[in-house]
Amino acid sequence: MSTPDFIRTIRASAGHELLYLPGVTAVVFDDEGRVLLGRRADTGKWAVPAGIAEPGEQPADVATREVEEETGVECVAERVVLVEALEPITYPNGDRCQFMDITFRCRATGGEARVNDDESLEVGWFDLDALPPLSEHSSFRIKQATQEGPAWFRGDSTTT
Repeated sequence: MSTPDFIRTIRASAGHELLYLPGVTAVVFDDEGRVLLGRRADTGKWAVPAGIAEPGEQPADVATREVEEETGVECVAERVVLVEALEPITYPNGDRCQFMDITFRCRATGGEARVNDDESLEVGWFDLDALPPLSEHSSFRIKQATQEGPAWFRGDSTTT
């Protein structure tokens, strides 16, 4: 994911200090029940679309914006399926971040799946029983998005 300008501004004074940032993930399904994935340019791995919220941006809007920016697919956010603080990450340049991730189940409404920016190498729709190798992050989010019921909160004693 490319670094938003507001993060660059913060980094100018904070250096490599740990930043706690709002992240949003979108698990998008089409009418055939397939899930939308992109193969990331930075890691070469398949993943669900995700990104960082801009200041003042609503989480559901982030989800739909990131999906369209990365894949060309238009969608609507249907419901929150997961909220969790992710483990801190140290990037190759030394920057440290920790994301509070909100994952939405989304429904495709238009557009055509394609590489739409420099963050993806490939984009495509996949049947749930024919997914490519995925990170634990993406696999867990897809699983949660297929479940019925309320959102799941990691560490919430009422759901474990």
